[in-house]
Amino acid sequence: MKAIVSFDDFAKLDLRVGTIIECVEKEGSDKLLRLTVDFGEEGKRNILSGIKEWYKPEQLIGKQFIFIINLEPRKIMGEESQGMLLAANGEKKPLPLKPSGKTISGSTIR
Repeated sequence: MKAIVSFDDFAKLDLRVGTIIECVEKEGSDKLLRLTVDFGEEGKRNILSGIKEWYKPEQLIGKQFIFIINLEPRKIMGEESQGMLLAANGEKKPLPLKPSGKTISGSTIR
């Protein structure tokens, strides 16, 4: 287990439902997909995710998943990633976390 964090620290995370509206392979990478994600009123963001080995872009377009949107942007292979897709470790591949039903893009996770 990782270190215990305070509730105040946890509350700083902005977890949102996002809808993937575009997904392409990151040129020059064996691992990365570039997701363009719609967060409703929060706008659209580009998020790089290391799931290319297990998922094809066309499998993800139109799907909703859970993201952290207030991480400090990070440069990966010369491109800025503006958030993080949350995923659980599955038996054979990462399993992106998703709402159990369709919801509004940008909905907050509590």
